[in-house]
Amino acid sequence: MRLFLLLAFGLCLSVVSPVLASPTSPPADVQQSPMCRHCGMDRGKFAQSRMVIEYEDGTTVATCSLHCVAVELANTIDNIPVMLRVADFDGKQLIEADKAVWVLGGGKKGVMTAKAKWAFASRGAAEQFIRANGGSIATFDEAIKAAYDDMYQDTKMIREFRKMKRLAPKGGTAPQ
Repeated sequence: MRLFLLLAFGLCLSVVSPVLASPTSPPADVQQSPMCRHCGMDRGKFAQSRMVIEYEDGTTVATCSLHCVAVELANTIDNIPVMLRVADFDGKQLIEADKAVWVLGGGKKGVMTAKAKWAFASRGAAEQFIRANGGSIATFDEAIKAAYDDMYQDTKMIREFRKMKRLAPKGGTAPQ
């Protein structure tokens, strides 16, 4: 009996230990572009808001958020996007931005913006998020328009935060 328990324990350990030893690797787009092209933020850390633009010429640009996509699209007016993908807030897998159900606003802090803009793979998931956090359903066109409308205030907020962070004592953090 004791031998059986030791063998069973050993078998469990051999099955479980590789799973515990190897953390989940980041998605392929994060491995290829770990930092946002525009702000330098860690796209793995912000996997729930990251985006990828594919242009007509085959090039791609990876960002941390809709805010940085808006910056990219405004600065590359002659480069035609053929696909915009965004992470589903819940599953973090990339989905087509124009097919996503977007939630604008609510109580959950946004990425690079004061007014959050989150994408969901389904309307049900978006509605569940709204029940818990507030906000309103939107289309991609409404979300990107909101990103452009918010650009001045968001850029001002980001600059002020970064200034405070630079002024914070070493090892400390900027006041929130």
